[in-house]
Amino acid sequence: MKSRYPLRPALLLLLVLGLLLGGCQRVQPLPLRLTNVTGHMPTLAFTLTDDQGKTVSASDFRGKVVLLYFGYTHCPDVCPLTLAHLHVVMQRLGKLADGARILFVSVDPTRDTPAVLHAYVNAFDPRAVGLTGSASDIETLVKRYRASFTREPSTGDGNYEVSHSSAIYVFDRDGNPRVLATPADSQDDLVHDLHLLLDTGVAP
Repeated sequence: MKSRYPLRPALLLLLVLGLLLGGCQRVQPLPLRLTNVTGHMPTLAFTLTDDQGKTVSASDFRGKVVLLYFGYTHCPDVCPLTLAHLHVVMQRLGKLADGARILFVSVDPTRDTPAVLHAYVNAFDPRAVGLTGSASDIETLVKRYRASFTREPSTGDGNYEVSHSSAIYVFDRDGNPRVLATPADSQDDLVHDLHLLLDTGVAP
């Protein structure tokens, strides 16, 4: 039985072309240069205290590209070098950097009070936020991203160091893990990947 409303040949051709073009316009994955961890790590999730003394969660940073780093303010070398490295990266991004935040999570909550963290991170970059919390909260977050830290024995004067991993975890505006970087990685590569995530927003 014939349809009462047969498709005209021209209309049928337009429908077919539309379907074909739709298939050709699938968005391709971003050409990230650093280690692409999309879909291989947990989303950004935490509840901690920021360097203003306020309780914050990952949802407070939705809409921003987040660079998560574990460290502590008494760190003698890798932490200040990494934050200086990230500051230069932010400068190179120009206005796009306003869409990013550096989250510096302390693995030394005993000494790193919000006030101490605030003075420390702001000495490097205004887009850096210091985060602290209970020892169990910090340990849970560290394990979530397969990082690690170990408090070394105290010296005679009561000081101590904390050995910790130095990865930089980059999350997109929706809190999805996208890139894993290290302080040894090229600034050019990190700028390139952040530019893609900031300029295009969330991409597949």
